[in-house]
This record gives sequence, C-alpha cells and structure tokens, in this order.
Amino acid sequence: MNQKEISELRRRWQPEKNAVSHIYGCFVNSNKEIVSDLDESLGIMPEEEAEKYLNLLKKSLSGTLGKNLIDIVFSTQQVMDSEEHQLLSALRSSALKDGQVRSSFYRKVIDSLDMGDCGYLLLLACDFYDVPRKGRDDTIQADGSEDVFTYILCCVCPVKLGKAELHYFPGDNEFHYTAGQVVSAPELGFLFPAFDDRAANIYNALFYSRKADEIHQEFIDAVFHTEPPMSAAEQREAFQSALSEALEDTYSMEVARSIHERLTDQIAQHKERKSLEPLAATVGDIGAILQDCGVPQERVDAFQASCGEKFGGNAVLSPINLIDAGKFEVKTSQVTVSVSPDQSYLVETRTIDGKKYLLIPAEEDVEINGQTVKLEDKQ
Repeated sequence: MNQKEISELRRRWQPEKNAVSHIYGCFVNSNKEIVSDLDESLGIMPEEEAEKYLNLLKKSLSGTLGKNLIDIVFSTQQVMDSEEHQLLSALRSSALKDGQVRSSFYRKVIDSLDMGDCGYLLLLACDFYDVPRKGRDDTIQADGSEDVFTYILCCVCPVKLGKAELHYFPGDNEFHYTAGQVVSAPELGFLFPAFDDRAANIYNALFYSRKADEIHQEFIDAVFHTEPPMSAAEQREAFQSALSEALEDTYSMEVARSIHERLTDQIAQHKERKSLEPLAATVGDIGAILQDCGVPQERVDAFQASCGEKFGGNAVLSPINLIDAGKFEVKTSQVTVSVSPDQSYLVETRTIDGKKYLLIPAEEDVEINGQTVKLEDKQ
C-alpha cells in the first residue's frame, strides 16, 4: 500500500462516510481476563461516542510507512491453507458477525499479547467500501464504482486509571471522589486485507505500531505467523553495527557526516516530491556514498556483505529508519554535542599538542544556562 491508498481509507472513518454497522471487541484486564464483550450498533450509538470509537480505529492507519505502518506478507501456502489466514478470512467474510470466530480471535490475541500490567480494549470493525472509479487525471468518475472492498480494521488500546476527581452520580444525587478508567490511543492494530492498487490483496495486511521501536512481535507471530519485521530501532542498530564493524578505522567523522547529510537530503527531497511510495535505498546506494568518501573498496565490500547478513540478500533499506534526520549528535564520555543537520559542518576534529579535540566555532553570542557570556580570547 502507498500513502495515497492509506489516506483514501482514513477519510472513510467518519460517521457519515463509512459503511460500518457495528463495533465489536472486548475489554481485557491485566490478568488477561475478558471483563466485558462489546457488540455495539453504530446506528443507535450517541454521535460523540460513535466518533470516539471511529477515531480510535482510524489511528491504526496513521504514522509513517515503513516505520509505524509495516507491510505484512503472507506466503502462498499460508493463503492456501493456514490457521492464521483462515481465521482472518473468516472474520472478514462474516463481517465480524460470527461470535464464535470473534471469540477465537480474541483468545489468540489475549494468549499472545504482552501489555505488561495494563488492561486494554480490543476493537474490531468491518467496512464495505464501494470503490469509485478514477480517471487518468485522478478525478472521481460519475459512472459508479469498480468494486466493493470489504476489510476489517483492528486496534488495541491501553486502558489506564485516570486522575481521581469529584464526579456527580445522578442516581444517588451525590458527588463521589473516584478515578475512572480511560481508554488511550491505540498501541497497535492492523488492516486486512491490504488495499493495493485500490483493490483487495489477501496476500498482505498492514500492521500498525504506535512506537516504531516496539512492534509487539509476539502479536505478529500469533496473528499472522510471519517472520517478524525488524523495528525501526533494530534497523538503525544493525546499520550502525555494519558500518562500524566493516569500516573500522576508516569510519571517521567526515564519513559519518557524509552519510548523514546524503540520507537527510534524500528524505527531504522525497518529502518535497510528495511521493506516494516509501523512500528506499539499496545497500549499493550506501556503498556508493562510502566510495565517494574515499573509503577503500575492500571496506565497502565488507559493509555490503555485513548488511546482507543482517538485513538479508538484496535488502532495501528505509533511510528514515537508519538515521535521525532531525539532528546530528556527537558524543564522548564527557560531553554530548547536538547540532542541526544542516550545520553539522561546524563540528570539526583536530589534534592539538597530541590531544584530540572537537572544535565548534563560537563567533556569535554564547549562552550558558540561558545567560549570554563573553568568551575569553585565549591564544
């Protein structure tokens, strides 16, 4: 799926635009016990309540592709004959109306998902999207739709104890000091099947994780039974490890800065182009940057081999997961220097009287603890 297809589905999750009839789910406590079962009609639900449910589900279609939104790929064998795909397909084909199928799904999630000491609300909804035809200029055509895209959306929302306050209880005509349980934004969720080329693709699902470095692999393994993808944090760690292991003493400040600058530029240009597809870079692309920095070819080859071992053969990497494009940080055991990426050239390395130093020009005003100070002119 690309960003445009995701946005097209996100726009549907408003009361007047979707074809969702019921909200299903269950409230699970910290002991993995179902406290209550949800089967609520959206049509008779108060408008504000309906919007809250729909907004929670919609958030599982938010974030960055390749970071918060991860493509799940089923093998042909799984689609043909596997328990996990059959369960998801049964949820979809029954439009979630089969209580026994829902219960089987709830139990699979509850038995696998680790939410620590926190209870959670598991939500499910099924939508029927009458996909409108689009012309060559991307405009909606007036002569009806091409297909009906039937899909399920799921999200898992932590339920936390809110702040204790005085509440009025009409039945008792009294005020009581109590703390209610509050439903938070979704921690994870998924869409099945994927909406590829504006049609159903039963070979794929789209998984959502609020935290890019905590993707709940136990959930992915239980519900999809596919090889868990590397989180953004794991990808960055593996990339940095490949660089340091392969380049060794040739991995200098200048090389690190060049890699950061080139990838930051790619991310910025991709954003300006408003490209629908996620930004990607091959191991060869990174190798070319290293060659431009004068890194010896044998070190470049070692880096590419290391990436092959860590990411798999013919790996395609996501630059947004490899660096933090918002900052350039230099850290020693005594001090940390963080500068804007477009000012990273200001940080230099120099050896003075046999000691290695980080140098930063200080020609303008300098502040210490919020106070402007004058630097002594020592030669």
